[in-house]
Amino acid sequence: MPTRRQEKVARVIREVVSDVVANHLNDPRITGFVSVTRVEVAADLRNADVYLSILASDDSARSRTFAAITHARSRIQSFLAEALESKFCPVLRFQEDTQFRKTLEVMKLIDQVASERQSKDTDPQE
Repeated sequence: MPTRRQEKVARVIREVVSDVVANHLNDPRITGFVSVTRVEVAADLRNADVYLSILASDDSARSRTFAAITHARSRIQSFLAEALESKFCPVLRFQEDTQFRKTLEVMKLIDQVASERQSKDTDPQE
């Protein structure tokens, strides 16, 4: 269970990474919508896993966006070092969070089944 300090650092990391990706990175490879879904900070506050949800037009655009953000890790960490009031700046490790995409796919399947069932119920031939 994370401590208060871990939660506070995670919140700052989430805000800073979101702001930097949205406003300070001018990489043309970053397309679509990028969201920081969660941040997990190690107990010693030296490492942090940042989970990104990337909604892009296709898989190649999503992978290019993730590569661009990973490539800009040192720049993101420099912004984070300015925002954190800590002796150490955590080393960021970016992970792609696919949970939101999976949820959207499940919702799409549910809508599809519901529309098929509704058309089957209203079809007078059966």
